[in-house]
Amino acid sequence: MKKLVLAFLMLFTTAIFADDINLWKKSTLNEILQRGELRVGMEPGYMPFEMKDKKGRIIGYDVDMAKKMAKDMGVKLKLVPTSWDGIIAGLVTGKYDIIMSGMTITQQRNLKVNFADPYVVVGQTMMIRKELAGKIKTAKDLDKAGYTVVTKLGVTGEIVTRKFFQNAKIITFETESDAASEVLNGKADAMIYDQPYNILFMSDKGKNRLVHLDDPLSYEPLGWAIRKGDPDFLNWLNNFLRQVKGDKVVDFHEKLNNKWLRDTSWLKRVQ
Repeated sequence: MKKLVLAFLMLFTTAIFADDINLWKKSTLNEILQRGELRVGMEPGYMPFEMKDKKGRIIGYDVDMAKKMAKDMGVKLKLVPTSWDGIIAGLVTGKYDIIMSGMTITQQRNLKVNFADPYVVVGQTMMIRKELAGKIKTAKDLDKAGYTVVTKLGVTGEIVTRKFFQNAKIITFETESDAASEVLNGKADAMIYDQPYNILFMSDKGKNRLVHLDDPLSYEPLGWAIRKGDPDFLNWLNNFLRQVKGDKVVDFHEKLNNKWLRDTSWLKRVQ
């Protein structure tokens, strides 16, 4: 009887080991190592996470993080510029290995992709015309007929805008810069968008022209997206993130935050 039980346990253990080996062979992480290249999908139009400088090079918070990630993997880095409306489809169909593009973790997106742990938490805030300062203090004050609110199409900014504004007119744009221009030109009363972008915009083009109501309307953790069914890659990413955040000797994470989220000197390099 003991021999039979032992044989069964050995067979069971062998089967589990074989499944683990097959899972690893199919892992994106294994493919990256075999290929010698990490392919990262991103939309280079979201300051300060990814954007193009005056020479057309993609720079930003996510770019620096991707460089660090590729270096720790021991592989080359390839950035794949992608339009936002097709960025998840591009991941699912294998055009790149990971999305690193300031993507908010939502339940709807999580049905299609898996997310690593959040690396930054942001929220949606409002930039309003200077003339409305004091008159508009909350989203409720703005949600009235006669007011026009703008945001970017297909992002969480649009979701939050449609949630908070039932009476004001809502207009969406393909880019955040086009939406912001509407408020600057007086064609719209307010813009709802990610807090980091709004803070940076107010330090540059919006300075003395708009008012930033910086109390977030939402809680939005940003995370890296990968294809489903890949526990090895997800495990590596979460361990990488913990190491980056926890290493106080190198302090890479804090330097990254200072470089892109606090200091605005990089604005001179952007198109």
